[in-house]
Amino acid sequence: MIGHLRSVVIDCPDPRALAGFYSELLGLPVDDRGADDDDGWVVLGGEPGQHPRLAFQKAVNLREPRWPDPHRPQQFHLDVTVEDIEQAEAQALALGATRLPGEGQGWRVYADPAGHPFCLCWDD
Repeated sequence: MIGHLRSVVIDCPDPRALAGFYSELLGLPVDDRGADDDDGWVVLGGEPGQHPRLAFQKAVNLREPRWPDPHRPQQFHLDVTVEDIEQAEAQALALGATRLPGEGQGWRVYADPAGHPFCLCWDD
């Protein structure tokens, strides 16, 4: 095992509105400690490591998914919490992951062997 699932992240045009929908649907509270409306990021559930956790990320000009149209696929990614990013990255790459552009404070972006994006995340 390389890491633990941190959250499932769903792209959407209005993270606060979609988080409200899923909050009511699933009975999960909005975790405003991780919310950043200016940055387009809202989280439902508890702290990282507590499950279930859903996050909503603003996607400008999003083409909404149309199931089962392969030209309009589902749009979400996994965040995986790791202890040691350098070790986890090496292990993920050895499994067939590819490093993608994009990183920030506590996260880096990769693609799985089929091209689906995911993030390795760590707490400082």
